Amino acid sequence: MDSSRIIILITGANSGVGYATTQVIASSSSNYHVIMACRSSSAGQEALDEIKGSSSVPVKGTVSLLRLDVADEASIAAAKISVENEFGRLDVLINNAGIGSVAPGTHTKESLHHVFDTNVFGPILMIQAFESLLEKSTYSKGPYLIQVSSGLGSFALASNAKDPFHKNSFGTYRMSKATLNMVTLQSHIQLGAKGFKVFAFCPGLVVSNLRGKTEEARSGWGMAGDPKVSGQGILNIIEGNRDDVVGKFVHKDGLYEW
Repeated sequence: MDSSRIIILITGANSGVGYATTQVIASSSSNYHVIMACRSSSAGQEALDEIKGSSSVPVKGTVSLLRLDVADEASIAAAKISVENEFGRLDVLINNAGIGSVAPGTHTKESLHHVFDTNVFGPILMIQAFESLLEKSTYSKGPYLIQVSSGLGSFALASNAKDPFHKNSFGTYRMSKATLNMVTLQSHIQLGAKGFKVFAFCPGLVVSNLRGKTEEARSGWGMAGDPKVSGQGILNIIEGNRDDVVGKFVHKDGLYEW
């Protein structure tokens, strides 16, 4: 792999924001190589084939597939070795993989673990595993660590009675994203001294499988937007266009309070 190419790993890249971000980045420049990290190899291969075969969004950079389940420590360790052997470094880590939550009032210890394993513990273990490869980044603007969060994880918004989602608890999902935001803030404090640029990014309500796989759920009951807009927002971070707010909780139009 050309040492001048920027190596980007995106978890949960076979659908939703991860898929759209892969498309946006890979189609923007020949300078990028995107590693699509997916829990399911078959789903990942199907997504990769779709991206490479798209005539409407032609790929300028390169894209590869990596089997990775962020809820499995052994899978993370194996993925790290694979990236190290093939590339020797990592320039951008995008912790995007996430799952929705159970309905409020139906929490069990198992259901809590199910959500937190992917939405919180996974990103923590990914940072630990890939930190040494990010330290070897050759990207002049990086390395970058981007945590795909949600405005639902903002304490400021959750406590604002005028916020449209104020009375909707969103159960475990909301709690997990609030925790992920703290992980992000601590990562910024700890890794910033090493030159890392750390961000929490809210993609907004976009079409994805997060809420379920029915068309109604995927479209957010008709309210969800194009996930490629979120992908462009992430690309803007990678290109250094949001460096003035590094360490913050950003969305495409500005900032959220933690």
